[in-house]
Amino acid sequence: MTTDFFRQLPARFGLCLLLLIPLGGTQASAADKLLVLGDSISAAYGIDEARGWVQLLRDRLEAQESPVEVVNASVSGETTSGGLARLPRLLSEHNPRWLIVELGGNDGLRGYPPQALQHNLQRMVKLAEEAGVEVLLLGMRMPPNYGRAYTEAFAAVYPRVAESEEIPFLPFFLEPVALQEGAMQTDGIHPTAEAQPALLDHVWPCVQAMLVEEVNAQSCTP
Repeated sequence: MTTDFFRQLPARFGLCLLLLIPLGGTQASAADKLLVLGDSISAAYGIDEARGWVQLLRDRLEAQESPVEVVNASVSGETTSGGLARLPRLLSEHNPRWLIVELGGNDGLRGYPPQALQHNLQRMVKLAEEAGVEVLLLGMRMPPNYGRAYTEAFAAVYPRVAESEEIPFLPFFLEPVALQEGAMQTDGIHPTAEAQPALLDHVWPCVQAMLVEEVNAQSCTP
């Protein structure tokens, strides 16, 4: 797969408005944790982990003197079924207050049914919410060589899960770099180290709103 596939993706996707609830902003405590459950995109595949977007998130929070601890439970090659299997232990071990789910890309690359993707994502959200954890879902898109029917069915899963579970989501996590020349490694799938700040900037408004309990679902837009 090459970046040419991603260059054919739309530059923008339809985004719903960010809905806010009238909360004054809850301060995080030193015990609060943000768990990131992702695949190679969040595990900094092919680059120095210190330059990955999750570490950059830690750095930004520390620079703002935020007490939030970021736990990166991302694993290269992870699928939604793998994430679902690991999630109960992760919730028990880390007791996070927030969860970012960045999964599904490997499901799509392996041609797994969108119905299975949706089931696994919904189960993860329900498990997290049963534990009192707030969830942010990061969406993914498949390149057009997978066929229009499959790519559209795959992309539709994320807003459907967000709507049914009433959680915030970012429609396409790789949007700011997928169409950018030189932003992908030679495999055409994984962002370069230089592209990581753009990923953080893309998700940052959603994370920031979630941490102060201002985001109340559907689509969050940078």
